[in-house]
Amino acid sequence: MKVTVVGAGNVGATCADVLAQREIANEIVLLDIKEGFAEGKALDIWQKAPINLYDSRTIGSTNDYSKTANSDVVVITSGLPRKPGMSRDDLIATNAGIVKTVTENIIQHSPNAIIVIVSNPLDVMTYCAYLNAKVDSSKVFGMAGVLDTARYRAFLAEELNVSPKDIQAVLMGGHGDTMVPLPRYTTVAGIPVTELISTEKLDEIIERTKFGGGEIVKLLGTSAWYAPGAAAAQMVEAIVRDQKRIFPVCAWLNGEYGMKDIYLGVPVVLGKNGIEKIIELQLNTEEKALLEESAKAVKSVMDVLDNMNVNA
Repeated sequence: MKVTVVGAGNVGATCADVLAQREIANEIVLLDIKEGFAEGKALDIWQKAPINLYDSRTIGSTNDYSKTANSDVVVITSGLPRKPGMSRDDLIATNAGIVKTVTENIIQHSPNAIIVIVSNPLDVMTYCAYLNAKVDSSKVFGMAGVLDTARYRAFLAEELNVSPKDIQAVLMGGHGDTMVPLPRYTTVAGIPVTELISTEKLDEIIERTKFGGGEIVKLLGTSAWYAPGAAAAQMVEAIVRDQKRIFPVCAWLNGEYGMKDIYLGVPVVLGKNGIEKIIELQLNTEEKALLEESAKAVKSVMDVLDNMNVNA
């Protein structure tokens, strides 16, 4: 089993490290455009193998896509990271060009690969990869909901002083300020979270979750990497091991939730074929309205990309 991670920056290197540590693939290729960067990170991860006792071999490459040939899964993290005060929309033109080039190179060498997008702005970069991969949408999707849900669960665990292991949650919509956490589908060891926390406090946690990425950017001066890298690795594991895990994933909708031709975060079943099923929840009126509002925001960014003709 072979997995490639494109982009050896903080998120990509973390993803590769988690994949190796958990022995999710025999071979993990880390690729970057910066000379020697991926090779150095891959070598460092490999030298940790005797200490942490894993067999996965990590290999680095400077822009040589031939080394990625016949990958089963490819994670794309490439692109310019957000800086303080920079909106996700500011990144579109630059990162679309990068994602387009990377996707075309990946498909050339691994035509059957399943592609997981982590690059920002997430929803529109997933759309960009789909347009250029020219494969079934079940094989091109984005990592956002796993990260956003993890943040939501972490904040709840902190507030309730319980283990995050016992918190299950669903979160939908775009990756950003219009995401839609669903308290009705949030439980703590099977107990509805609404029985354990006040509405006011829950609303505060939901707001914090929506701006979770921005909170870290303000503190660090750059985007998060431990949680995003681990979230992408968890999705890869579900695919490689055919686990049929249910995750919120940025997926192409073709009539689900009454929406078409849009990439949006929804719960799916992830397995060896990529997205094996999109789960349609019975949303109430308020939840539907929030999801439609989120979809409108995502669609407007997709329209910006379409008008740039980057994918022509």
